[in-house]
Amino acid sequence: MFDRLFRRRTPAPSVLTAPIPPSPPAVTVAPHFAILDVETTGLSPNQSRIVEIAVVRIDGAGQVLDEWSTRLNPEGPVGATHIHGITEADVATAPLFRDIAAHLTSYIAGMPIAAHNAAFDLGFLGAEFQRAGWDVPRLPSFCTLDGSREYLPHLDRRRLADCCWAAGVQLENVHSALGDARATAQLLGFYLNLAGRRQHQALSALRDEAQAFSWPAGPSRAPETWSAAASARTRSGSRRLTPPRPKQPPLLRQLTDVSLLEAVEEGAPDGTLAYLEMLLEALEDGAIDDQEAADLGELIRFYELDDTDLHAAHRALVLAVAHQAVDDGVVSRDEREELHTLCDVLDVPRSAVVELIAHAEAARASRMSAGLRPLPSDWSNGEPLRVGDKVAFTGCDDRQRERLERRASDLGVRVMGNVSRLTAMLVTDGTMDGTKLAKAREVGTRIVHPDTFELLLKYLQPAALPPQPAPAVAPSSRTDLVNGHAAATVEDSAPLMVTTTGAQETATASPSVVRAWALANGHTVGVRGRISAEVWSAYASASAVQEH
Repeated sequence: MFDRLFRRRTPAPSVLTAPIPPSPPAVTVAPHFAILDVETTGLSPNQSRIVEIAVVRIDGAGQVLDEWSTRLNPEGPVGATHIHGITEADVATAPLFRDIAAHLTSYIAGMPIAAHNAAFDLGFLGAEFQRAGWDVPRLPSFCTLDGSREYLPHLDRRRLADCCWAAGVQLENVHSALGDARATAQLLGFYLNLAGRRQHQALSALRDEAQAFSWPAGPSRAPETWSAAASARTRSGSRRLTPPRPKQPPLLRQLTDVSLLEAVEEGAPDGTLAYLEMLLEALEDGAIDDQEAADLGELIRFYELDDTDLHAAHRALVLAVAHQAVDDGVVSRDEREELHTLCDVLDVPRSAVVELIAHAEAARASRMSAGLRPLPSDWSNGEPLRVGDKVAFTGCDDRQRERLERRASDLGVRVMGNVSRLTAMLVTDGTMDGTKLAKAREVGTRIVHPDTFELLLKYLQPAALPPQPAPAVAPSSRTDLVNGHAAATVEDSAPLMVTTTGAQETATASPSVVRAWALANGHTVGVRGRISAEVWSAYASASAVQEH
Protein backbone atom coordinates (compact mmCIF):
# COMPACT_ATOMS: atom_id res chain seq x y z
CA MET A 1 0.00 0.00 0.00
CA PHE A 2 2.81 2.38 0.89
CA ASP A 3 4.55 1.77 -2.44
CA ARG A 4 1.39 2.75 -4.28
CA LEU A 5 0.96 5.99 -2.35
CA PHE A 6 4.25 7.55 -1.41
CA ARG A 7 7.05 6.97 -3.88
CA ARG A 8 7.71 8.27 -7.36
CA ARG A 9 8.42 6.24 -10.43
CA THR A 10 9.49 6.67 -14.01
CA PRO A 11 6.37 6.78 -16.21
CA ALA A 12 5.63 3.43 -17.86
CA PRO A 13 6.34 3.13 -21.59
CA SER A 14 3.46 4.04 -23.86
CA VAL A 15 3.42 0.56 -25.40
CA LEU A 16 1.50 -0.59 -22.35
CA THR A 17 -1.62 1.28 -23.43
CA ALA A 18 -2.63 -1.25 -26.06
CA PRO A 19 -6.17 -2.60 -25.59
CA ILE A 20 -6.61 -6.15 -24.36
CA PRO A 21 -7.01 -8.75 -27.17
CA PRO A 22 -10.50 -10.16 -27.82
CA SER A 23 -9.45 -13.53 -26.43
CA PRO A 24 -6.66 -14.65 -24.12
CA PRO A 25 -3.39 -15.45 -25.89
CA ALA A 26 -2.62 -19.13 -26.22
CA VAL A 27 -0.33 -20.58 -23.56
CA THR A 28 1.13 -24.08 -23.39
CA VAL A 29 0.54 -24.42 -19.63
CA ALA A 30 -2.76 -23.64 -17.88
CA PRO A 31 -2.45 -20.48 -15.75
CA HIS A 32 -2.99 -20.98 -12.03
CA PHE A 33 -3.11 -17.37 -10.75
CA ALA A 34 -3.86 -13.94 -12.18
CA ILE A 35 -1.82 -11.27 -10.41
CA LEU A 36 -3.52 -7.87 -10.47
CA ASP A 37 -2.30 -4.34 -9.82
CA VAL A 38 -4.06 -1.02 -10.36
CA GLU A 39 -3.02 2.64 -10.27
CA THR A 40 -5.84 4.94 -9.22
CA THR A 41 -6.90 8.59 -9.10
CA GLY A 42 -7.38 8.43 -5.32
CA LEU A 43 -7.94 6.17 -2.35
CA SER A 44 -11.70 5.55 -2.18
CA PRO A 45 -13.16 2.98 -4.62
CA ASN A 46 -16.52 4.78 -4.54
CA GLN A 47 -15.05 8.18 -5.41
CA SER A 48 -11.93 7.42 -7.44
CA ARG A 49 -11.15 5.55 -10.65
CA ILE A 50 -8.56 3.18 -12.10
CA VAL A 51 -6.12 4.88 -14.49
CA GLU A 52 -3.93 1.84 -15.17
CA ILE A 53 -4.47 -1.89 -14.73
CA ALA A 54 -2.14 -4.85 -15.24
CA VAL A 55 -2.54 -8.62 -15.05
CA VAL A 56 0.31 -11.16 -14.97
CA ARG A 57 -0.60 -14.86 -15.21
CA ILE A 58 1.59 -17.57 -13.66
CA ASP A 59 1.53 -21.36 -13.49
CA GLY A 60 1.47 -23.55 -10.40
CA ALA A 61 5.25 -23.25 -9.99
CA GLY A 62 5.18 -19.47 -10.14
CA GLN A 63 6.54 -19.14 -13.67
CA VAL A 64 5.18 -16.17 -15.65
CA LEU A 65 3.14 -17.28 -18.65
CA ASP A 66 1.98 -13.95 -20.05
CA GLU A 67 1.04 -10.43 -19.05
CA TRP A 68 -1.08 -7.50 -20.12
CA SER A 69 -1.49 -3.87 -19.12
CA THR A 70 -3.41 -0.83 -20.28
CA ARG A 71 -4.11 2.67 -19.13
CA LEU A 72 -7.73 3.68 -18.72
CA ASN A 73 -9.58 6.94 -19.19
CA PRO A 74 -10.97 7.82 -15.73
CA GLU A 75 -13.47 10.31 -17.23
CA GLY A 76 -12.05 13.02 -15.01
CA PRO A 77 -8.82 14.10 -13.26
CA VAL A 78 -6.04 11.52 -13.08
CA GLY A 79 -5.16 12.32 -9.48
CA ALA A 80 -1.62 12.36 -8.11
CA THR A 81 0.60 12.33 -11.19
CA HIS A 82 3.66 12.74 -8.94
CA ILE A 83 2.88 9.29 -7.52
CA HIS A 84 1.79 7.17 -10.50
CA GLY A 85 3.43 9.26 -13.23
CA ILE A 86 0.31 9.36 -15.45
CA THR A 87 -0.94 12.64 -16.90
CA GLU A 88 -4.32 13.51 -18.39
CA ALA A 89 -2.68 13.57 -21.83
CA ASP A 90 -1.55 9.96 -21.29
CA VAL A 91 -5.14 8.73 -20.89
CA ALA A 92 -6.96 11.10 -23.24
CA THR A 93 -7.35 8.39 -25.91
CA ALA A 94 -7.21 5.37 -23.56
CA PRO A 95 -10.23 3.02 -23.39
CA LEU A 96 -12.89 3.26 -20.69
CA PHE A 97 -13.14 0.40 -18.22
CA ARG A 98 -16.49 -0.68 -19.64
CA ASP A 99 -14.83 -1.03 -23.04
CA ILE A 100 -12.36 -3.63 -21.78
CA ALA A 101 -14.52 -5.32 -19.10
CA ALA A 102 -15.55 -8.32 -21.27
CA HIS A 103 -12.00 -8.90 -22.48
CA LEU A 104 -10.65 -8.65 -18.94
CA THR A 105 -13.08 -11.29 -17.65
CA SER A 106 -12.04 -13.71 -20.40
CA TYR A 107 -8.42 -13.18 -19.43
CA ILE A 108 -8.78 -13.88 -15.71
CA ALA A 109 -11.73 -16.32 -15.62
CA GLY A 110 -11.04 -19.59 -13.81
CA MET A 111 -8.14 -18.23 -11.77
CA PRO A 112 -7.92 -16.74 -8.28
CA ILE A 113 -6.77 -13.13 -8.20
CA ALA A 114 -3.61 -12.32 -6.28
CA ALA A 115 -2.44 -8.84 -5.29
CA HIS A 116 -0.36 -7.09 -2.66
CA ASN A 117 -2.90 -5.50 -0.31
CA ALA A 118 -5.61 -7.24 -2.31
CA ALA A 119 -8.46 -5.39 -0.58
CA PHE A 120 -7.35 -2.19 -2.30
CA ASP A 121 -7.04 -3.59 -5.84
CA LEU A 122 -10.16 -5.76 -5.64
CA GLY A 123 -12.16 -2.92 -4.12
CA PHE A 124 -11.41 -0.74 -7.13
CA LEU A 125 -11.95 -3.62 -9.58
CA GLY A 126 -15.36 -4.37 -8.09
CA ALA A 127 -16.37 -0.71 -8.15
CA GLU A 128 -15.37 -0.40 -11.82
CA PHE A 129 -17.36 -3.52 -12.77
CA GLN A 130 -20.33 -2.09 -10.86
CA ARG A 131 -20.16 1.19 -12.79
CA ALA A 132 -19.85 -0.75 -16.03
CA GLY A 133 -23.17 -2.52 -15.28
CA TRP A 134 -21.66 -5.89 -14.36
CA ASP A 135 -22.85 -7.88 -11.35
CA VAL A 136 -19.59 -9.50 -10.21
CA PRO A 137 -19.68 -11.15 -6.76
CA ARG A 138 -16.68 -11.44 -4.47
CA LEU A 139 -13.78 -12.92 -6.39
CA PRO A 140 -11.63 -15.75 -4.98
CA SER A 141 -8.40 -14.00 -4.06
CA PHE A 142 -5.07 -14.21 -2.24
CA CYS A 143 -3.22 -11.29 -0.65
CA THR A 144 0.57 -11.53 -0.80
CA LEU A 145 0.82 -8.96 2.01
CA ASP A 146 -1.27 -11.15 4.33
CA GLY A 147 0.61 -14.23 3.10
CA SER A 148 3.93 -12.65 4.04
CA ARG A 149 3.10 -13.23 7.69
CA GLU A 150 3.57 -16.96 7.11
CA TYR A 151 6.08 -16.96 4.26
CA LEU A 152 8.20 -14.02 5.53
CA PRO A 153 7.42 -13.95 9.26
CA HIS A 154 10.56 -12.05 10.30
CA LEU A 155 9.68 -8.76 8.57
CA ASP A 156 8.87 -5.67 10.62
CA ARG A 157 7.25 -3.95 7.64
CA ARG A 158 5.43 -5.59 4.75
CA ARG A 159 5.30 -3.14 1.88
CA LEU A 160 5.75 -4.70 -1.55
CA ALA A 161 9.34 -3.39 -1.60
CA ASP A 162 10.06 -4.95 1.82
CA CYS A 163 8.65 -8.35 0.84
CA CYS A 164 10.45 -8.32 -2.52
CA TRP A 165 13.75 -7.45 -0.83
CA ALA A 166 13.35 -10.32 1.64
CA ALA A 167 12.44 -12.77 -1.14
CA GLY A 168 15.22 -11.64 -3.48
CA VAL A 169 12.73 -10.30 -6.02
CA GLN A 170 13.71 -7.35 -8.21
CA LEU A 171 11.20 -4.49 -8.14
CA GLU A 172 11.36 -2.26 -11.22
CA ASN A 173 9.12 0.52 -12.53
CA VAL A 174 7.60 1.05 -9.09
CA HIS A 175 4.09 2.52 -9.32
CA SER A 176 3.47 1.31 -12.81
CA ALA A 177 0.70 -1.27 -12.70
CA LEU A 178 2.73 -3.76 -14.74
CA GLY A 179 5.94 -3.19 -12.78
CA ASP A 180 4.18 -3.84 -9.47
CA ALA A 181 2.22 -6.79 -10.89
CA ARG A 182 5.41 -8.41 -12.18
CA ALA A 183 7.05 -8.04 -8.77
CA THR A 184 3.97 -9.42 -7.00
CA ALA A 185 3.94 -12.38 -9.40
CA GLN A 186 7.55 -13.19 -8.53
CA LEU A 187 6.76 -12.81 -4.85
CA LEU A 188 3.87 -15.28 -5.13
CA GLY A 189 6.19 -17.61 -7.04
CA PHE A 190 8.61 -17.40 -4.12
CA TYR A 191 5.77 -18.37 -1.77
CA LEU A 192 4.72 -21.30 -3.97
CA ASN A 193 8.25 -22.71 -4.00
CA LEU A 194 8.69 -22.71 -0.22
CA ALA A 195 8.13 -26.30 0.86
CA GLY A 196 5.98 -27.46 3.73
CA ARG A 197 3.89 -24.34 4.30
CA ARG A 198 0.38 -24.71 5.67
CA GLN A 199 -0.96 -22.07 3.34
CA HIS A 200 -0.14 -24.18 0.26
CA GLN A 201 -3.28 -26.22 0.86
CA ALA A 202 -5.36 -23.05 1.12
CA LEU A 203 -3.91 -21.81 -2.18
CA SER A 204 -4.86 -25.07 -3.89
CA ALA A 205 -8.38 -24.86 -2.49
CA LEU A 206 -8.59 -21.26 -3.71
CA ARG A 207 -7.83 -22.37 -7.26
CA ASP A 208 -10.62 -24.97 -7.09
CA GLU A 209 -12.98 -22.23 -5.90
CA ALA A 210 -11.95 -19.97 -8.78
CA GLN A 211 -12.54 -22.69 -11.38
CA ALA A 212 -16.05 -23.17 -10.03
CA PHE A 213 -16.70 -19.42 -9.98
CA SER A 214 -19.40 -18.34 -12.43
CA TRP A 215 -18.64 -15.07 -14.18
CA PRO A 216 -21.57 -13.12 -15.63
CA ALA A 217 -21.77 -13.26 -19.42
CA GLY A 218 -21.99 -9.48 -19.65
CA PRO A 219 -23.50 -6.37 -18.11
CA SER A 220 -27.02 -6.62 -16.73
CA ARG A 221 -27.77 -2.89 -16.97
CA ALA A 222 -26.56 0.29 -18.61
CA PRO A 223 -23.23 1.70 -17.41
CA GLU A 224 -23.36 4.49 -14.88
CA THR A 225 -22.63 8.01 -16.06
CA TRP A 226 -19.48 9.40 -14.54
CA SER A 227 -18.20 12.95 -14.46
CA ALA A 228 -15.77 15.03 -12.47
CA ALA A 229 -18.74 16.24 -10.40
CA ALA A 230 -19.78 12.64 -9.69
CA SER A 231 -16.33 11.85 -8.36
CA ALA A 232 -16.85 14.41 -5.58
CA ARG A 233 -20.07 12.79 -4.32
CA THR A 234 -20.52 10.24 -1.58
CA ARG A 235 -23.47 8.05 -0.69
CA SER A 236 -24.92 10.83 1.40
CA GLY A 237 -25.14 13.21 -1.59
CA SER A 238 -23.17 16.08 -3.06
CA ARG A 239 -20.53 17.98 -1.18
CA ARG A 240 -21.62 21.37 -0.06
CA LEU A 241 -19.80 24.34 -1.52
CA THR A 242 -17.58 26.11 0.99
CA PRO A 243 -15.10 28.97 0.78
CA PRO A 244 -11.48 27.98 0.13
CA ARG A 245 -9.86 26.42 3.17
CA PRO A 246 -7.02 28.04 5.03
CA LYS A 247 -3.59 26.62 4.33
CA GLN A 248 -2.55 23.58 6.32
CA PRO A 249 -0.89 24.30 9.66
CA PRO A 250 2.89 24.26 9.16
CA LEU A 251 3.56 20.89 10.81
CA LEU A 252 0.84 19.04 8.90
CA ARG A 253 2.03 20.57 5.65
CA GLN A 254 5.57 19.43 6.41
CA LEU A 255 4.36 15.92 7.18
CA THR A 256 2.51 15.75 3.87
CA ASP A 257 5.65 16.86 2.06
CA VAL A 258 7.78 14.20 3.77
CA SER A 259 5.17 11.44 3.31
CA LEU A 260 3.32 9.16 5.67
CA LEU A 261 6.37 6.96 6.10
CA GLU A 262 6.72 9.00 9.29
CA ALA A 263 3.48 7.57 10.68
CA VAL A 264 4.26 4.06 9.43
CA GLU A 265 7.56 4.02 11.30
CA GLU A 266 5.81 5.20 14.45
CA GLY A 267 3.38 2.26 14.52
CA ALA A 268 0.48 3.03 12.16
CA PRO A 269 -1.01 -0.46 11.54
CA ASP A 270 -1.20 -2.16 8.15
CA GLY A 271 -4.28 -1.02 6.30
CA THR A 272 -4.50 2.46 7.84
CA LEU A 273 -2.44 4.35 5.25
CA ALA A 274 -5.33 5.24 2.95
CA TYR A 275 -7.28 6.40 5.99
CA LEU A 276 -4.36 8.55 7.23
CA GLU A 277 -3.89 10.07 3.77
CA MET A 278 -7.53 11.20 3.70
CA LEU A 279 -7.29 12.29 7.34
CA LEU A 280 -4.38 14.63 6.54
CA GLU A 281 -6.40 16.16 3.71
CA ALA A 282 -9.35 16.67 6.04
CA LEU A 283 -7.13 18.32 8.65
CA GLU A 284 -6.06 21.12 6.31
CA ASP A 285 -8.16 23.55 8.35
CA GLY A 286 -7.52 21.90 11.72
CA ALA A 287 -11.02 20.35 11.98
CA ILE A 288 -13.10 17.57 10.44
CA ASP A 289 -16.56 18.51 9.15
CA ASP A 290 -19.54 16.17 8.70
CA GLN A 291 -18.78 15.37 5.07
CA GLU A 292 -15.14 14.61 5.80
CA ALA A 293 -16.21 12.39 8.68
CA ALA A 294 -18.50 10.49 6.30
CA ASP A 295 -15.63 10.01 3.82
CA LEU A 296 -13.34 8.76 6.56
CA GLY A 297 -16.07 6.45 7.84
CA GLU A 298 -16.30 4.89 4.40
CA LEU A 299 -12.60 4.06 4.43
CA ILE A 300 -12.87 2.69 7.98
CA ARG A 301 -15.63 0.32 6.85
CA PHE A 302 -13.88 -0.60 3.61
CA TYR A 303 -10.61 -1.54 5.32
CA GLU A 304 -12.40 -2.98 8.38
CA LEU A 305 -10.45 -0.85 10.86
CA ASP A 306 -11.34 -1.30 14.51
CA ASP A 307 -10.89 1.07 17.44
CA THR A 308 -7.46 -0.35 18.24
CA ASP A 309 -6.27 0.30 14.67
CA LEU A 310 -7.59 3.86 14.73
CA HIS A 311 -6.09 4.64 18.15
CA ALA A 312 -2.67 3.38 17.06
CA ALA A 313 -2.88 5.26 13.74
CA HIS A 314 -3.88 8.52 15.44
CA ARG A 315 -1.12 8.28 18.00
CA ALA A 316 1.43 7.45 15.30
CA LEU A 317 0.32 10.50 13.32
CA VAL A 318 0.71 12.80 16.33
CA LEU A 319 4.16 11.35 17.02
CA ALA A 320 5.16 11.86 13.38
CA VAL A 321 4.09 15.50 13.65
CA ALA A 322 6.08 15.79 16.89
CA HIS A 323 9.17 14.69 14.95
CA GLN A 324 8.57 17.58 12.57
CA ALA A 325 8.29 19.98 15.49
CA VAL A 326 11.68 19.04 16.97
CA ASP A 327 13.58 18.92 13.68
CA ASP A 328 15.06 22.37 14.22
CA GLY A 329 15.95 21.56 17.82
CA VAL A 330 13.32 23.84 19.37
CA VAL A 331 9.58 23.28 19.80
CA SER A 332 7.90 26.66 19.53
CA ARG A 333 4.75 27.67 21.38
CA ASP A 334 2.79 27.60 18.10
CA GLU A 335 4.04 24.10 17.30
CA ARG A 336 3.13 22.85 20.74
CA GLU A 337 -0.36 24.35 20.39
CA GLU A 338 -0.75 22.69 17.00
CA LEU A 339 0.10 19.35 18.57
CA HIS A 340 -2.50 19.98 21.29
CA THR A 341 -5.13 20.83 18.67
CA LEU A 342 -4.30 17.69 16.71
CA CYS A 343 -4.65 15.61 19.89
CA ASP A 344 -8.08 17.13 20.53
CA VAL A 345 -9.29 16.33 17.00
CA LEU A 346 -7.96 12.77 17.10
CA ASP A 347 -9.03 12.00 20.67
CA VAL A 348 -5.45 11.56 21.86
CA PRO A 349 -4.87 12.86 25.41
CA ARG A 350 -3.12 16.23 25.49
CA SER A 351 -0.92 14.87 28.24
CA ALA A 352 0.72 12.65 25.63
CA VAL A 353 2.30 15.66 23.87
CA VAL A 354 5.12 16.06 26.41
CA GLU A 355 5.92 12.36 26.20
CA LEU A 356 5.81 12.33 22.39
CA ILE A 357 8.03 15.40 22.10
CA ALA A 358 10.54 13.77 24.47
CA HIS A 359 10.52 10.64 22.33
CA ALA A 360 10.98 12.67 19.15
CA GLU A 361 13.87 14.62 20.70
CA ALA A 362 15.57 11.37 21.72
CA ALA A 363 15.14 9.99 18.22
CA ARG A 364 16.60 13.16 16.68
CA ALA A 365 19.60 13.06 18.98
CA SER A 366 20.19 9.40 18.15
CA ARG A 367 19.88 10.04 14.43
CA MET A 368 22.28 12.98 14.48
CA SER A 369 24.80 10.99 16.52
CA ALA A 370 25.45 8.61 13.63
CA GLY A 371 28.81 8.66 11.90
CA LEU A 372 30.58 11.17 14.15
CA ARG A 373 34.36 10.99 14.29
CA PRO A 374 36.02 9.70 17.49
CA LEU A 375 38.14 11.93 19.71
CA PRO A 376 41.83 11.95 18.78
CA SER A 377 44.16 10.09 21.12
CA ASP A 378 45.83 13.34 22.20
CA TRP A 379 42.57 15.14 23.01
CA SER A 380 43.23 17.83 25.61
CA ASN A 381 40.14 19.98 25.50
CA GLY A 382 38.23 18.49 28.38
CA GLU A 383 34.71 17.11 28.21
CA PRO A 384 33.63 16.91 24.55
CA LEU A 385 30.55 18.62 23.16
CA ARG A 386 27.68 16.22 22.49
CA VAL A 387 24.62 16.11 20.26
CA GLY A 388 21.69 17.61 22.16
CA ASP A 389 23.86 19.77 24.45
CA LYS A 390 22.60 23.30 25.10
CA VAL A 391 24.98 26.17 24.43
CA ALA A 392 24.72 29.96 24.52
CA PHE A 393 26.76 32.77 22.97
CA THR A 394 27.73 36.22 24.13
CA GLY A 395 30.14 38.68 22.56
CA CYS A 396 32.19 37.16 19.72
CA ASP A 397 32.74 38.49 16.21
CA ASP A 398 29.34 38.72 14.53
CA ARG A 399 30.30 36.72 11.45
CA GLN A 400 32.06 34.01 13.43
CA ARG A 401 29.19 33.79 15.90
CA GLU A 402 26.59 33.49 13.15
CA ARG A 403 28.61 30.76 11.44
CA LEU A 404 29.15 28.80 14.66
CA GLU A 405 25.50 29.07 15.73
CA ARG A 406 24.31 27.82 12.34
CA ARG A 407 26.86 24.98 12.32
CA ALA A 408 25.94 23.95 15.85
CA SER A 409 22.21 23.86 15.05
CA ASP A 410 22.84 21.83 11.90
CA LEU A 411 24.75 19.24 13.95
CA GLY A 412 22.07 18.88 16.62
CA VAL A 413 23.50 21.18 19.30
CA ARG A 414 20.80 23.38 20.82
CA VAL A 415 21.64 27.08 20.70
CA MET A 416 19.81 28.88 23.52
CA GLY A 417 19.16 32.56 24.17
CA ASN A 418 20.05 32.43 27.84
CA VAL A 419 22.12 30.51 30.37
CA SER A 420 20.77 28.07 32.98
CA ARG A 421 22.02 25.13 35.02
CA LEU A 422 21.24 22.92 31.98
CA THR A 423 23.53 24.89 29.65
CA ALA A 424 26.61 22.84 28.74
CA MET A 425 28.78 25.83 27.85
CA LEU A 426 28.84 29.54 27.12
CA VAL A 427 30.83 30.61 24.07
CA THR A 428 32.49 34.02 24.40
CA ASP A 429 35.67 35.82 23.37
CA GLY A 430 35.59 37.92 26.56
CA THR A 431 34.54 41.17 24.91
CA MET A 432 31.09 41.16 26.57
CA ASP A 433 30.81 40.89 30.35
CA GLY A 434 27.04 40.93 30.70
CA THR A 435 24.20 38.94 32.27
CA LYS A 436 24.94 35.69 30.40
CA LEU A 437 28.53 35.59 31.60
CA ALA A 438 27.44 36.49 35.13
CA LYS A 439 24.88 33.70 35.13
CA ALA A 440 27.44 31.22 33.78
CA ARG A 441 29.79 32.05 36.64
CA GLU A 442 26.93 31.75 39.14
CA VAL A 443 25.76 28.29 38.08
CA GLY A 444 29.18 26.94 37.08
CA THR A 445 28.58 26.74 33.32
CA ARG A 446 31.71 25.96 31.31
CA ILE A 447 33.06 29.00 29.41
CA VAL A 448 34.94 28.42 26.13
CA HIS A 449 36.51 30.61 23.44
CA PRO A 450 34.91 30.52 19.93
CA ASP A 451 38.07 28.91 18.50
CA THR A 452 37.83 26.12 21.09
CA PHE A 453 34.12 25.72 20.38
CA GLU A 454 34.92 25.31 16.68
CA LEU A 455 37.23 22.42 17.58
CA LEU A 456 34.57 20.92 19.86
CA LEU A 457 32.12 21.01 16.96
CA LYS A 458 34.68 19.31 14.71
CA TYR A 459 34.86 16.43 17.17
CA LEU A 460 31.23 16.48 18.26
CA GLN A 461 30.34 13.27 20.11
CA PRO A 462 27.09 11.23 20.18
CA ALA A 463 24.32 12.19 22.56
CA ALA A 464 24.85 10.94 26.08
CA LEU A 465 22.90 7.76 26.77
CA PRO A 466 20.83 7.64 29.95
CA PRO A 467 22.10 5.09 32.48
CA GLN A 468 19.91 2.02 32.12
CA PRO A 469 20.45 -1.69 31.44
CA ALA A 470 20.74 -2.72 27.82
CA PRO A 471 18.09 -5.00 26.28
CA ALA A 472 18.89 -8.64 25.70
CA VAL A 473 17.38 -8.79 22.23
CA ALA A 474 17.35 -6.58 19.13
CA PRO A 475 14.79 -3.79 19.37
CA SER A 476 11.85 -3.24 17.10
CA SER A 477 12.11 -0.31 14.68
CA ARG A 478 8.63 0.85 15.65
CA THR A 479 7.14 2.43 18.74
CA ASP A 480 5.49 -0.05 21.09
CA LEU A 481 2.19 0.80 22.73
CA VAL A 482 2.25 -0.01 26.43
CA ASN A 483 -1.08 0.34 28.18
CA GLY A 484 -2.17 2.75 25.48
CA HIS A 485 0.96 4.91 25.72
CA ALA A 486 3.88 5.09 23.29
CA ALA A 487 7.14 3.80 24.75
CA ALA A 488 10.33 5.16 23.22
CA THR A 489 11.97 2.63 20.95
CA VAL A 490 15.01 1.02 22.54
CA GLU A 491 17.27 2.20 19.74
CA ASP A 492 16.65 5.82 20.74
CA SER A 493 17.63 5.41 24.36
CA ALA A 494 20.04 2.56 25.01
CA PRO A 495 22.75 0.45 23.41
CA LEU A 496 22.12 -3.04 22.13
CA MET A 497 23.71 -6.08 23.73
CA VAL A 498 24.79 -8.32 20.86
CA THR A 499 25.67 -11.90 21.80
CA THR A 500 28.00 -13.45 19.25
CA THR A 501 27.47 -17.08 18.41
CA GLY A 502 30.34 -19.50 18.84
CA ALA A 503 32.45 -17.37 21.15
CA GLN A 504 29.42 -16.62 23.29
CA GLU A 505 30.80 -13.18 24.00
CA THR A 506 28.72 -10.09 24.48
CA ALA A 507 29.56 -6.78 22.78
CA THR A 508 27.84 -3.46 23.22
CA ALA A 509 26.96 -1.31 20.22
CA SER A 510 25.26 2.08 20.33
CA PRO A 511 22.56 2.89 17.76
CA SER A 512 24.82 5.54 16.19
CA VAL A 513 27.55 2.94 15.59
CA VAL A 514 25.11 0.45 14.08
CA ARG A 515 23.50 3.16 11.94
CA ALA A 516 26.86 4.30 10.58
CA TRP A 517 27.85 0.68 9.87
CA ALA A 518 24.55 0.06 8.06
CA LEU A 519 24.96 3.08 5.78
CA ALA A 520 28.58 2.17 5.02
CA ASN A 521 27.60 -1.39 4.10
CA GLY A 522 24.64 -0.64 1.85
CA HIS A 523 21.83 -1.37 4.31
CA THR A 524 18.67 0.72 4.40
CA VAL A 525 17.74 2.71 7.48
CA GLY A 526 14.44 4.44 8.08
CA VAL A 527 13.57 7.94 6.90
CA ARG A 528 14.67 9.28 10.30
CA GLY A 529 17.58 6.91 10.67
CA ARG A 530 15.62 4.18 12.46
CA ILE A 531 17.25 0.78 12.52
CA SER A 532 15.22 -2.28 11.55
CA ALA A 533 15.55 -5.66 13.22
CA GLU A 534 17.19 -6.98 10.04
CA VAL A 535 19.97 -4.38 10.30
CA TRP A 536 20.57 -5.14 13.98
CA SER A 537 20.80 -8.84 13.07
CA ALA A 538 23.17 -8.16 10.17
CA TYR A 539 25.40 -6.05 12.42
CA ALA A 540 25.47 -8.80 15.04
CA SER A 541 26.40 -11.39 12.41
CA ALA A 542 29.13 -9.17 10.97
CA SER A 543 30.52 -8.57 14.45
CA ALA A 544 30.58 -12.30 15.14
CA VAL A 545 32.43 -13.02 11.88
CA GLN A 546 34.96 -10.27 12.59
CA GLU A 547 35.70 -11.64 16.05
CA HIS A 548 36.26 -15.11 14.64
